[in-house]
Amino acid sequence: MLRKATSERLSAFSDGVFAVLITVLVLDLRPPVAPTFLALLPLWPTWLSYAVSYVFIAIVWANHHHLLRYATEVTPRLMWFNFGHLFSVSLLPIATAWMAVSELAAQPVAFYAGVFWFVNLTYILLIWELIEATPDNHKARRITRIMRVRSIVTLCVFGCAVIVALKYPPVGLGMCCTCLVVYLKPEAPWAGS
Repeated sequence: MLRKATSERLSAFSDGVFAVLITVLVLDLRPPVAPTFLALLPLWPTWLSYAVSYVFIAIVWANHHHLLRYATEVTPRLMWFNFGHLFSVSLLPIATAWMAVSELAAQPVAFYAGVFWFVNLTYILLIWELIEATPDNHKARRITRIMRVRSIVTLCVFGCAVIVALKYPPVGLGMCCTCLVVYLKPEAPWAGS
């Protein structure tokens, strides 16, 4: 008889993917040719793109790690939702590189915001699979509602950021960064005890 699959392997695999993504991000950083601090200044789009993406991956990892604590067993559906989430996050290095080399041009920033939107959509699927499956009690329902509302609101903001970035790329990028603040603490805000 097969034992129930536990979330430890799924979590370890996911951690490995996040580590690889951070490595891929850093491999895109190139030093300036000139050996001066002033030579770093023209590279500001690259450093900004890298910094935002690094923080984004850290926040996604922390929230993913928190969410997997709700898993009582690994189902095929959970595995596929997790793979979808990891796939969406894996698009970040190419979006980051494109945004950096374009010096924050409209379409690359819109694509970058679109990746944020996609990551958030797949996160909602994980919430649906993991939190909705918790035992039915008042606290679980409240946490579910708060996490769902937070995710849907930020999904809408990321979607708006895609559109705004096409006309005002720095504003679109700023909208994405603003949404990240909401996820700094993985626990559902205002959930109480």
